[in-house]
Amino acid sequence: MSRLLRPALLVTAVLALLGFGITPAGAATSITVATAIGRQDGSTASVTGYVVGQPTATSTVVRSNFPNDYALALADSASQTSTSSMLYVQIPAAFRASYGLQSNPSLLGKQITVTGTLAAYFSHPGLKNATAFTGGGGTDPGPDPGDYYAGAEGKTGAALKSALHTIISSQTKLTYDQVWDALKVTDQDPNNSSNVIEIYSGRSISKTLNGGDADDWNREHVWAKSHGDFGTATGPGTDVHHLRPEDVTVNSARGNLDFDNGGTSVAQCSGCTADSDSFAPRAAVRGDVARMIFYMAVRYEGDDGFANLELNDSVSNGTAPYIGKVSVLKAWAAADPPDAFEKNRNEVIYSQFQHNRNPFIDHPEWVASIWP
Repeated sequence: MSRLLRPALLVTAVLALLGFGITPAGAATSITVATAIGRQDGSTASVTGYVVGQPTATSTVVRSNFPNDYALALADSASQTSTSSMLYVQIPAAFRASYGLQSNPSLLGKQITVTGTLAAYFSHPGLKNATAFTGGGGTDPGPDPGDYYAGAEGKTGAALKSALHTIISSQTKLTYDQVWDALKVTDQDPNNSSNVIEIYSGRSISKTLNGGDADDWNREHVWAKSHGDFGTATGPGTDVHHLRPEDVTVNSARGNLDFDNGGTSVAQCSGCTADSDSFAPRAAVRGDVARMIFYMAVRYEGDDGFANLELNDSVSNGTAPYIGKVSVLKAWAAADPPDAFEKNRNEVIYSQFQHNRNPFIDHPEWVASIWP
């Protein structure tokens, strides 16, 4: 056989180096979003990527409150937030019912393949005149959680806490306004995509009823923001690992109380109790609350301009940077292990918003190691 490549093989090799995939039958294979962005030449291609939102302007992609079903944005990672790494896809009328984000918000983060013309859309690298959409079932697994916690391997006690602090401190920080939109995704009712679930009451309420009026839902700081006086500053005040939707009245009833068993019933919050110095949520989320508190005590150690947040066994902490009772929170965590909603929430925060995780959802056993 000649040592020189046959002409057909030479063409295939050159095309492969340029990012063009060729199957043995001669049909183009799916290309990446990055390749599609670099090849805005009017050619036809199939592009595979993760749905990361809906473009509404050249440099604007929304991730909730989708205005219509006319467009979506694809990226090579479900956690991509830079519009320069996104491909804007025009959705023809025939595909809007199945692939438009207003009708199918659960597509966010899912992998799809779209075939169409590589041409600018919204004056941005895009794909237009699509002839096929497929997929929608796969999600970006992201880094293996085992790799994510590699720095904590083999550690216990204070050494484990220190290692986890280092790991989870690498995060994307949100503004307090951005928290509204994040919560509409992280706490979406799995049975009604138009609603969120309130953390303490468990009530499903329209995403649009966020605000400060009676029966609205607002942003509850599970680690009360006065415990360390961080307010709503970007950092602990906007960390969605402990910010949750809650009814305005119930949020006010909780106030800045520590957590403990006992007390009397709380209005509009079935299963919740409170007294002069403590609050207890409904049993189904007591473990969730505890793991959010554990997260905050590890994430914020006083090395980033905010107070060192810690747990103690008191219910009279006031404005000190402490929350209790740790003995009760540990019991709540053991009695109410992470469920599907809590695990999904952790994944959504990691993949779409902050890009860090709550280690006590992934490894509930670490609670007893750090707080024996």
